[in-house]
Amino acid sequence: MLNCDTLIRNARVVDGSGAEAETLDVALRDGRICVLGPSLDFHGTSEVDAKGLALAPGFIDVHTHDDMGVIRTPAMLPKLSQGVTTVIVGNCGISASPVSLHGALPDPMNLLGGAEDFRYPTFAAYVEAVREAQPAVNVGALIGHTALRNNHMDRLDRSATKAETEAMCAQLQEALDGGALGLSSGLAYLSAYSASTDEVLALAHPLAAAGAVYATHMRSETQAILDAMNEAFAIGRLNRVPVIISHLKCAGIDNWGRSGEVLHALETAQASQQTGCDCYPYSASSSTLDLRQVDERVTVLITWSVPHPEIAGQTMAQIAAAWGVTQLEAARRLQPAGAIYHSMSEEDMRRILGHPATMIGSDGLPNDPRPHPRLWGTFPRVLGRYSREEKLFSLPEAVHKMTGLPAQRFGLAERGLIREGYYADLVLFDPEKIIDTATFTDPTRPAEGIGGIWVNGILSYTAQGATERRAGRFVARGKTAWIQ
Repeated sequence: MLNCDTLIRNARVVDGSGAEAETLDVALRDGRICVLGPSLDFHGTSEVDAKGLALAPGFIDVHTHDDMGVIRTPAMLPKLSQGVTTVIVGNCGISASPVSLHGALPDPMNLLGGAEDFRYPTFAAYVEAVREAQPAVNVGALIGHTALRNNHMDRLDRSATKAETEAMCAQLQEALDGGALGLSSGLAYLSAYSASTDEVLALAHPLAAAGAVYATHMRSETQAILDAMNEAFAIGRLNRVPVIISHLKCAGIDNWGRSGEVLHALETAQASQQTGCDCYPYSASSSTLDLRQVDERVTVLITWSVPHPEIAGQTMAQIAAAWGVTQLEAARRLQPAGAIYHSMSEEDMRRILGHPATMIGSDGLPNDPRPHPRLWGTFPRVLGRYSREEKLFSLPEAVHKMTGLPAQRFGLAERGLIREGYYADLVLFDPEKIIDTATFTDPTRPAEGIGGIWVNGILSYTAQGATERRAGRFVARGKTAWIQ
């Protein structure tokens, strides 16, 4: 009989590839999966009888803003409690590093924290901080276009000069050399909206040689969404770089019903280049309060406000009525602030969520005092509501969107699949009971149906809660194996 650190018996293994489940034993040793097979002749220092529960690779949250959270609150309970073992930070053009502030903190970088939190002028400094904090989850990082603009431009309401672009490229290259996964942009935000396509094209140029990706919060998710998609595809095509469209959606009531043509544009691009998207399973978005998104037909919930902290949790309509002003005027008085926008069609969201090109990303905001429930509930909601209850996709397909697909697209080597020799990032759950419990009125509730979570072979979470054994690592870029 052979020995191992942990032996999980009688698990319904959903391996992350999209293949049907198979009942197997899984043996872990030195942080990796050493053997899997039926009725293994092994002895584990720790043994778990899964009793037919599903065992999947740990979920990979491809779209997070956990840049500071993995350092400030390394227990990472909002993510760990729902089965996430790896987070990808630095999305939407905003990243914790490399950042050197020269004045006020640009919006939306304030989503990550206050000015005092931006203490990482180089990517290497951030990586070292993550390693010192040793969060409970693994961390892969994108570099934000807006963060780079902040470092090298005197103001952000214009396009960068050639010299400024070259300086940004040099800083991006340094991060790529240090293992960054790629570049992200947030072109819809005023801090990057004035950037020309040529600026982003030039900045994305180093990605191809590094085998890195370009992830973009596009210039528009409303009426001009097809133009924005074409811009994103052109940046990838001309640089021969994979494109990931962040939180793909049809935002705004006037844009409802367009998911078919949006997905057709994605599929057309896929015929000639590498491109995909991520999506969260909710028909409401969350970000800073943007006057351009104030629409009296849309319910807007305020989550925080610097000048009026007392109104957190009220809707824009309630605030405007109490103050006797229009919603637009109320929004002006509230800034800077955060908001949840109920501005999407459930039908559009479901169609995008179910598309084979779509990965799952929470887009949760851990720094928000009243966060969108996606921070705590995204992955169990996909498995419970959309796979089990609504049968939008099968359990193996759902798991693939959360594990094997993102690992291959982002180059997370030896993760995302249950394979011998792979890192032992695993989640044990009851597919008949797993469900999100976080709501818009009570958003910080952990999911139900999670039995156990291993991060790099260490049992980090059980049905009773966190074990307080944190085993996350910084994950450097490996080789991408793109899957359309």
